[in-house]
Amino acid sequence: MQFSTQLEEKFHRLAQHYPVKRSALVPMLLFAQDEYGFLSKEIIAEISRRMDLTVLDVEGTISYYSMLRTKPAGRFHLQICTNISCMLRGGDKLFDHAKTKLGIGNGEVTPDGLFSLEEVECIGACAWAPAIQVNYDFHHELTPERLDQLIDEIQRVSRV
Repeated sequence: MQFSTQLEEKFHRLAQHYPVKRSALVPMLLFAQDEYGFLSKEIIAEISRRMDLTVLDVEGTISYYSMLRTKPAGRFHLQICTNISCMLRGGDKLFDHAKTKLGIGNGEVTPDGLFSLEEVECIGACAWAPAIQVNYDFHHELTPERLDQLIDEIQRVSRV
């Protein structure tokens, strides 16, 4: 598999930055996912080869981190935490509201490819529950109304 020049440069810098090669695995996976949208079998195989790891090692890492995905996602990937802190403050209701608002279920993508939705265990924002992550941006202390505003704003800006 051939990666872009920019991705090759990022991989090269990462390999020099970490004293233990395996430590660069998660950042490499994130950079590849950012470029390709998801981690295909071919990308996983190539990264495992470069890292001197087995495909199973890489797949195990991918399965551990909710921000890494092996299926295409929408342009705006909403991860809604429903773990205990968020659930106690309405995270489960927020997730149900998002499913209704977007017309999709967990792990699905809207027909226009703009949004995907994922229920996640924890995004590390318990003090500001309920919290969601849209791509790499955190939004906290959300209500269904504030979530509607966020989704509407993303739709408005994306059509410009």
